[in-house]
Amino acid sequence: MSKMHYVKEGGYYAVIQRKPLLRLIVLSSKALLLSFCHLTIALGAEILDVEIEQNGARYWLVSETHFDAPLQEVFDTLTDYDQLAGISKTIKESHYLDPAEDGQQLVFTRLGACVLFYCKTVVKVERLELDTPCRIVTTAIPERSNVRFSRSEWSLTTEKDGGTNVVYQLEFEPGFWVPPIIGPLIIRNLLIKDGPSAVQEIEAMARRRAVARDPDSTTAC
Repeated sequence: MSKMHYVKEGGYYAVIQRKPLLRLIVLSSKALLLSFCHLTIALGAEILDVEIEQNGARYWLVSETHFDAPLQEVFDTLTDYDQLAGISKTIKESHYLDPAEDGQQLVFTRLGACVLFYCKTVVKVERLELDTPCRIVTTAIPERSNVRFSRSEWSLTTEKDGGTNVVYQLEFEPGFWVPPIIGPLIIRNLLIKDGPSAVQEIEAMARRRAVARDPDSTTAC
């Protein structure tokens, strides 16, 4: 099992290697981290912590982010699947699908990332469960996706300053062959490469929604 932990140091993010990795993976992960770090967090959005853990073919990601935007608008932005492709370059396509036979809302996402000349696409059809506006859960349908397992959960809470704290948890196992050494780097690319720019865009979109909202309407979790 390997674990990479990202912590903020001096306005950027440093990586703590908690368990040994192959040297090439470590060096390449640092190169990936540089691209992750050199994007400055604008507005009030701030990634407080990011942690990735790998055990065999399965990956776990946990992150915590502060958004300087109201909770309801952050929730609405995260669940607007028809617009998610505009948030991150990793998200190539996203939209709502017709509900499942049991009435459960379904969503489609297509992600893409590359390391050197090797690229991979992840396609997921997921069941979307909402506890408005505090919790978002997606679970992939393997027979309609190229993953063996994928479950994500967003937990939103209101902060004293009127902003929003979001804890994101993902458990993910690809349904395709991942080449040794370079493969884990591609998965990490898919999971975190556009993190800083994505949180900026999420916050900007949430703020635009807030401008159009009834000022007397507030929500909290």
